[in-house]
Amino acid sequence: MSRFLNVLRSWLVMVSIIAMGNTLQSFRDHTFLYEKLYTGKPNLVNGLQARTFGIWTLLSSVIRCLCAIDIHNKTLYHITLWTFLLALGHFLSELFVFGTAAPTVGVLAPLMVASLSILGMLVGLRYLEAEPVSRQKKRN
Repeated sequence: MSRFLNVLRSWLVMVSIIAMGNTLQSFRDHTFLYEKLYTGKPNLVNGLQARTFGIWTLLSSVIRCLCAIDIHNKTLYHITLWTFLLALGHFLSELFVFGTAAPTVGVLAPLMVASLSILGMLVGLRYLEAEPVSRQKKRN
């Protein structure tokens, strides 16, 4: 396996662990969301919305961790890439379309993580496509 894919796997595990922490925080105290993320319209944040956000974050976390474990599973790899695309779209829309988020560290951090992850996963696709050929050459 290439060094880049090993680094990507580590990155996915780290992001997954952080997301699990965010999940716990969303279930424990919904003020976390309006104090850190949705500062533009905090009155729209309630317990139900926080738990929904928590479940969505937990699902993304599990998918990303599974991809780190089985990075050669192309279907799982593409689904993982989509979790980052959806997260990026969500936070950009809350920031620029709905006005529920302000450009604070709480919003800019997930935007940067999603953007870097998308970039890394797109680069990783090239390594994934190249590996089966090199593995097959070694068998011959």
